[in-house]
Amino acid sequence: MVFYTRYMMHHKSLQTYLVILCTSLLWACTGSKHEPITADNGYDRAAMLTNIADEIILPSYARFKGKLDLMVSQSDSFATKPSAESLVKLRQTWVDAYVEWQKVELFDVGPAEIYTLHSYLNIYPTSTTAIETNISTGTYNFGLPTSYPEQGFPALDYLINGLGATDDEILAKYTTAADAAKRISYLKAVVTQLNTRFIKIYTEWTTNNYRATFISKTNMDIYSSTSLLVNGYVLNYERYIRSGKFGIPSGAMLTDGTTAPEKVEAYYKKDLSLTLAKTAHQASLDLYNGTSALTGTQGPSLRKYLLALDAKDTKTGVSLVAEIDSQFVKVADRLNVLKPNLAEEVSTNNQAMINTFDEMQKLVRLLKVDMTSALSVTITYTDNDGD
Repeated sequence: MVFYTRYMMHHKSLQTYLVILCTSLLWACTGSKHEPITADNGYDRAAMLTNIADEIILPSYARFKGKLDLMVSQSDSFATKPSAESLVKLRQTWVDAYVEWQKVELFDVGPAEIYTLHSYLNIYPTSTTAIETNISTGTYNFGLPTSYPEQGFPALDYLINGLGATDDEILAKYTTAADAAKRISYLKAVVTQLNTRFIKIYTEWTTNNYRATFISKTNMDIYSSTSLLVNGYVLNYERYIRSGKFGIPSGAMLTDGTTAPEKVEAYYKKDLSLTLAKTAHQASLDLYNGTSALTGTQGPSLRKYLLALDAKDTKTGVSLVAEIDSQFVKVADRLNVLKPNLAEEVSTNNQAMINTFDEMQKLVRLLKVDMTSALSVTITYTDNDGD
């Protein structure tokens, strides 16, 4: 059922609202899996979806593919001839691809959702125990959900950054160690799996033309592109940015406040975790604003949709867009005072981590409750943290 929050579309008359409310009640009582389509002020959703597909999703996927291609190539070079030089180059291509991943992880719509791309590419903390067992036995199946923490970018973090205190110690694991050949084989398998999973999604968007499907689904039922996009977008910010990057490591989501610095993203690289968080936050802002990944200009977007709906706080008269804009800035301000190593921040400056989480929590509520209510989008995923 659609619940009426403190935000409403002011251009609607009371009569229109009552019709919508009655329709919503009827939908709830009949158990229909489709939410009723409501008035939308004539906003051109096809133009919005076209802008998001052509100016944001497709070019971002293409850039990520370019970075991933370089990482695959360098991993082949390292596997063929492990050396200090090839290790450094592999690590840099991994960093570049991981940062670029933050710009596409939020596209949890269509193929990425169906094939659970995030689960294969970025479940952390990685399971070092399982990885070492896999290397030792030479037996593993990356297609099983239980294997998610044994693959992807976090597994590579351990394999190229976490095997020793120095590069010489790490390199020895691939050259002189008794299981060196097995370790090289596992590293190659992780890279191949990561690349294969992404190419499956990329092919759906390009060769199989999911783009056309995405743009054509302009209605507002729960299977529409706007609904699927918004659900994936909000879920990503709530679960993978707010919770994964800050709430869990800082202990902010636990009643006893137990910290877990080892659960930050890119734990073994040490100085990368804040860059990943900032990149992910900016990508969320860019998608909301409809900012082109090609030109930096803003086109039809969720933000402009909300402006067209004239969503306002019924008590203060402040627009929802103004509140969301302000909250994005407040989160960025919190991120800017953190040091690059978030694991170290948890250990020595955890209140700053909690403060960042708190501001992200406010943004999640604006996006998940107020924005979706104004857009008449139903949240179809579940969480247990009270949002």
